[in-house]
Amino acid sequence: MRHRAGSAGPLAPLFAAAVVVHLVAQLAGAGTVAAVSQWSLMPLLAAAFVAAVGVDRLVLLALGFSWLGDTVPALFADDTRFLAMVGLFLCAQVAYIAAFLPSWRRSALRRPALLAYLAAFGVLLAACAPGAGGLLVPVVVYGVCLALMAVLATGVHPLTGIGGALFFVSDGLIALDAFASWYAPPAPGFWVMLTYTAGQALIVAGVVRARRRALGFAA
Repeated sequence: MRHRAGSAGPLAPLFAAAVVVHLVAQLAGAGTVAAVSQWSLMPLLAAAFVAAVGVDRLVLLALGFSWLGDTVPALFADDTRFLAMVGLFLCAQVAYIAAFLPSWRRSALRRPALLAYLAAFGVLLAACAPGAGGLLVPVVVYGVCLALMAVLATGVHPLTGIGGALFFVSDGLIALDAFASWYAPPAPGFWVMLTYTAGQALIVAGVVRARRRALGFAA
């Protein structure tokens, strides 16, 4: 017996609209609008995910910790702020790892493509380590979990794999901005949030398609 597929309805367009508002605010330097719109992103994405396929505790946990990572660090300053962000997003990566682990045999973990992820992690670490100072250990721990999440995401669905890679790029840009003195692009927050929101959306879209395929719907 086939299950009836759910629909995200207006929630996916609402998420997309919130992303556009946030990115425009980043480019315009409208800090208050950027902050407020960022608070809405992960709740809207989580609501769209639940509407589409129902409750997946691990994915929702990852989105929940991502939302905390988007909001809670603003309560702190300097190194404490950075550590709060790293700690909360580390929890999000662990939740994603647990969600993707059942599909590890189909992932890049067992393929030559793994070398590309290892190389990317190595280059990022080499670029950031000299400036990380006392934060080097938490940065390395987070980086390992982030890279593992991105690798395991490739086993779920192609969209999830792309999303995991974009999430890796987003956090890599944050690390470069924090620790590499030579890194000074225009509007750095825009590029971080563009890759972050696209990465999260593609991860969720891939999980939705994989879940529907497993339940017998057309992906």
